[in-house]
Amino acid sequence: MATNEQVSEQPKAAGKKRSPIFFIILIIMIVLGGYWGVTRYIHSKHHEETDDAQIEANLSPVISKISGYVSEILVKDNQFVKKGDTLLILDKRDLKMALAQAKAALTTAQSNLASSQASTAATQKNINTAQAAVATAQAQIDAAKVNVWRTGEDLKRYANLIKDHSITQQQYEQALAAKQSADKQLQILMAQKEQAAAQTSVVKGQVAASSEQSDIARANITQREIDVKNAELNLSYTVITAAESGVVSKVPVQVGQFIQAGAQLFSVVLSDEKWVTANFKETQIAKMVEGQKVSVSVDAFPKKEFDAVLTSFSPATGARFALLPPDNASGNFVKVVQRLPVKIEFTDKNDSLLAKLRPGMNVVVDVHLN
Repeated sequence: MATNEQVSEQPKAAGKKRSPIFFIILIIMIVLGGYWGVTRYIHSKHHEETDDAQIEANLSPVISKISGYVSEILVKDNQFVKKGDTLLILDKRDLKMALAQAKAALTTAQSNLASSQASTAATQKNINTAQAAVATAQAQIDAAKVNVWRTGEDLKRYANLIKDHSITQQQYEQALAAKQSADKQLQILMAQKEQAAAQTSVVKGQVAASSEQSDIARANITQREIDVKNAELNLSYTVITAAESGVVSKVPVQVGQFIQAGAQLFSVVLSDEKWVTANFKETQIAKMVEGQKVSVSVDAFPKKEFDAVLTSFSPATGARFALLPPDNASGNFVKVVQRLPVKIEFTDKNDSLLAKLRPGMNVVVDVHLN
């Protein structure tokens, strides 16, 4: 029979033996950890990754060019629209009245021009009459000068004949009277010519004034035509259309709401192109160049990897474009690793999943350095 000491020693000896499973699992973990570390190290030598990246797309802002009240809203949130589709309609009544006033002012200006042209034509007729009167007076003066010369010659002959008593005193007096009458007639005609010439100058001044009024009337018509076109243009702005095809964002506008000119109402997300903006640390871009292949993994589609290419680098870090960019010259300086935005474009434009990508989606970017 065994003693009590022998019985107690047997369990102790059995407890010292350990199972080999523990060592096998430990070795497997060490091997797997080493393999993972080596592969990650090798991968890091040929790749640069970042999860600070998002899908981007062009946004077309919908902006009203005039102020007014919204009368109709023809789109809904997330609706697809084509280029030229009507989005909103503003109240047109005030602008229609402004257009009617502009057209009435144009009609008045045209009437003023017609009246001015008629006045100019009448004045031109008067100047023609005055010039004809001057020409007639000049012809009469020429005839009167001939008459003066003839009566003068007659008077000289009669003066010689009266000395010889070849003619009577009455005949001499008649020749003298004829000479005096011819001189008086010439003076009258010359005065009439001066009066006709003065009248011609007055009428010419009236023609110049009428011509100036016509020029003013034409300029007024041009201004009124511009007013009409401006009123028509403002009236056309009451219909707000889509500048490009895309999907409408949230429409925070209600019927009856007053909107200011130049205010952005909402946006249309264009569906023609999408790209990725990845923000790499400044310590990652040393070996990155344009044209390198990129693998893009979208969080929304974890089993899909998109092919892309690095196309451009931002000219400055993201902090430079912030609303309040940092100024290291003021206050205490704390060095912070900066990030540089990089544009990455998809290479397969026909991929059906691209249509499901939305701006702002998170992605993981893997740039192949070699």
